[in-house]
Formats: sequence, structure tokens, C-alpha cells
Amino acid sequence: MSSARILIIDDEQPVRRFLRVALASQGYLVIEASTGQEGISAVATNKPDVVILDLGLPDLDGTEVIRLLREWTRIPIIILSVRGSENDKIAALDAGADDYLTKPFGVGELLARLCAALRRGSGDNGPIFTSGSLKVDLVHRMVSISENAVQLTPTEYGLLRVLIVHAGMVVTHRQLLHEVWGKAYLGESHMLHVNISNLRHKIEPDPTRPQFIITEPGVGYRLRAD
Repeated sequence: MSSARILIIDDEQPVRRFLRVALASQGYLVIEASTGQEGISAVATNKPDVVILDLGLPDLDGTEVIRLLREWTRIPIIILSVRGSENDKIAALDAGADDYLTKPFGVGELLARLCAALRRGSGDNGPIFTSGSLKVDLVHRMVSISENAVQLTPTEYGLLRVLIVHAGMVVTHRQLLHEVWGKAYLGESHMLHVNISNLRHKIEPDPTRPQFIITEPGVGYRLRAD
């Protein structure tokens, strides 16, 4: 059971009630806000461990709330919204959100995303990352599948490292291009897809049905986190 503090920023009272019951049953301490400004104040006052944020708020758009929070805090932010278009997801993630779930959603999936956000927020991934048969020693830059060493190119390892830092979270195409290649390559999506494909062929048991690097269509990729 967790005693982490979760702030829900959503103007729909039934949604907040449902989330409060579901999260409280898992031992989370729930704080609620119904507007963007209330939510920002609650982050400053209550110092929650994770924010669950709706984009359609009565006073501020959710992406603006993200930008305002990112001016002074790196608290993990999970978007929970009826807006499901690729553009909405990309805008929220590029503004600084850590993850994105579309309503309606499954409680199990939300709890899994929440656990990933808490791990990232606490920075407890450590120097050894494992997910199923995948093991990565981040100190010695060694990668193995089922204890068999895998040789990656510097670019492939760079992609994997960024995905590990954000394990369990969506990482947008732009984020990966920026962190691995730099700002000059933000439009080189084909290069990214080719290198992700090469990486999958080295670490996935079946690259056509990836178990580790999951595609978020039109948005980016997510590394499975156990």
C-alpha cells in the first residue's frame, strides 16, 4: 500500500469521486482541485507526489497549467482527458506532461501509469534497469537479453537510455530527437523510426510484436517498466 499524495485537478465532481475511491483503496492520499488555479495553488501548498490533470478546465487550459507548473517544479503530471487526438497528446507532452490517458480509462492502467510516475519522481530506477528479460547496466553501458550480451550502436544506446529515464512514460518523437541528436534534427522522424526499428531487432524477441518498446501511434514510444 502506498501513502503517496495524489492531486486530482478536474472540474467534474463525479470523476474526482471515482478517482478518489479508486486511489484511496490502494492507500493513496488524495487531494482535489476543480480549476487550474486551485490546482497550481494545491501543488505549492500540499506538495503532492503526482498530479492527475484534466485538460478541459473552466479557467485555464490544461496545457497552460502544465507550462505554469513546469516553470518551477518537475512533479510528474499525468493527463486524463476526453481529448484523444494526436495533436492534443503531443501538445500536452511537449508542454511537460509525463503521460497521457484518454477517458474512458481502465483503473488498472491508471494505477500502472501512476506507479511509473512515482518511480520517476523518486528517481529510484537506479544504475541497473530491468524489464522482463531486458537488463541494462547504465554505469557500464552494458545491455543484455536473458543474460546474453547485446551490442548496440551509440545512437541505439542513446535512444534506449532516454526511454529508460522515462520508463513507463510516453516519450514524444520530438523529445527523442532532441535528446539523442539535438535541436537541428527535430524534423528527422524517419531517422528516428529507422533507429528504433534497429534497436527492436536487437532487444525484442519478436520485433513485429514488441514487448519492450511500445509505439504510441503518432506520438512517440514507451518503454515497458515492470
